[in-house]
Amino acid sequence: MSEGDTAVASAEESKFFTYDGPNPKLTYPLKVIYCDVCDGWPLEYVEHHPNYEKAKEWMEKNLSDDLLELYLGDKEEAESGDGTATGGKKKRQSRGGRGMIKTKKKQDQPQRVCLSRAPRGKKKYVTVITGLATYDINLKTASKFFASSFSCGSSVTGDDEIVIQGDVKDDLFDIISEKWPQIDEECIDDLGDMKR
Repeated sequence: MSEGDTAVASAEESKFFTYDGPNPKLTYPLKVIYCDVCDGWPLEYVEHHPNYEKAKEWMEKNLSDDLLELYLGDKEEAESGDGTATGGKKKRQSRGGRGMIKTKKKQDQPQRVCLSRAPRGKKKYVTVITGLATYDINLKTASKFFASSFSCGSSVTGDDEIVIQGDVKDDLFDIISEKWPQIDEECIDDLGDMKR
């Protein structure tokens, strides 16, 4: 083999990754730190969460100095008041959209539970319950409770809406006040028949 052939062979071998085993400087399994403020996201992804400002405060309280420098050091130095980085480059534009998590704002709504019946075909009906979220009731568990107590299908369809298959509106007045005592029977409204 000539020198030209060995140069080509070494260039081809360098294209491929060779695994030499675990890194001796690290201890396995690796310990990953998750942020409590950002719904349990790893610290590498916290900067993309909507609650990033609160996450910064959490990191300053709970992390050591070397980890703070790793996760917060570069970003605080690069940010300036006019929206550009110190190197003259513009920061990456952050856009909303479907991938952006929107934080829900608590609105001061009156605490009322509304029951209505909606047609589902010619002779079938569904019962629609709205307003349970104003009492801080988990809609998913409430839906499962209704499905098991009425032996029918039940699902969460909106931010504050549960749909139960069948006309069970009359039975709901008693069951809701029994299951959740913070809801009085006077706070439950019957809206009658409505279109969805």
